[in-house]
Amino acid sequence: MAEEFTNVPGQRLDVPDPTVAMSGTTMGGSPFRIVGSTMQALIIQLKRGNKIYTEQGAMSWMTADINMSTNTGGGLGGMFKRAIAGESLFIVDYETQQDNGEIAFSSDFPGKIVPINLGQGQEMIAQRSSFLVGEKSVNLAIHFNKKLAGSIFGGEGLVLQKFTGPGTFFGSFDGEIVEYTLQPGQVLKVDTGHVAMFEPTVSFDVEMVKGIKNIIFGGEGLFLAKLTGPGRVWLQTMPLTKLATALQPYMPSASSSSSGSGFSVKLG
Repeated sequence: MAEEFTNVPGQRLDVPDPTVAMSGTTMGGSPFRIVGSTMQALIIQLKRGNKIYTEQGAMSWMTADINMSTNTGGGLGGMFKRAIAGESLFIVDYETQQDNGEIAFSSDFPGKIVPINLGQGQEMIAQRSSFLVGEKSVNLAIHFNKKLAGSIFGGEGLVLQKFTGPGTFFGSFDGEIVEYTLQPGQVLKVDTGHVAMFEPTVSFDVEMVKGIKNIIFGGEGLFLAKLTGPGRVWLQTMPLTKLATALQPYMPSASSSSSGSGFSVKLG
């Protein structure tokens, strides 16, 4: 395609290609590219013999040489675990019998798609519902917070997702991604919805905000996530829950006025 938009009557219509934010190759040997800026899509040129899997309904488009197979991914036990982790009950496997079959997956919220390469036995812990697609060699399991406070009050911290290598998986996170490397004993306090992903060496807990005035007037809620090093932490700048709260006053609401039933929309 042409890099600039052209639209001459009677001639071929060319529109600009989307910006390529990142490109590379999975550990299984399949080239990929991530296109777009805020509403991104992942396009994989699937190599023969390199099987990938995702939750149902995640695929956006694919070429005719891609074969898909929907399954329970471990029977009833696997279905139950995925339901707890916030994923769909079924998973879908994709593979091709020839090289360069193309398949795409899109994020359903403004944010970033991030490739994560895991070595043999290497683990990563992420927020629930962050999984977009992964190579079949990557194991996805639920991860319960071992600390009681984190489980009860942690929001996303109650049930997390644990990924174990080897292989490449792609996470979909809300907004931009900010990385911190915590030293042993170093503490980072975060609004719970902003925690996107962290290494298993990082301790995740939840503590109450100190001070009555801070609790009543601070607007940050009662609890903050407490992340203690060593290890790396990735934070997301625009959690879906915060956006939903911000939009709530402008959403249609049932009208209870005597003038009649219906819906009202607040525009400003």
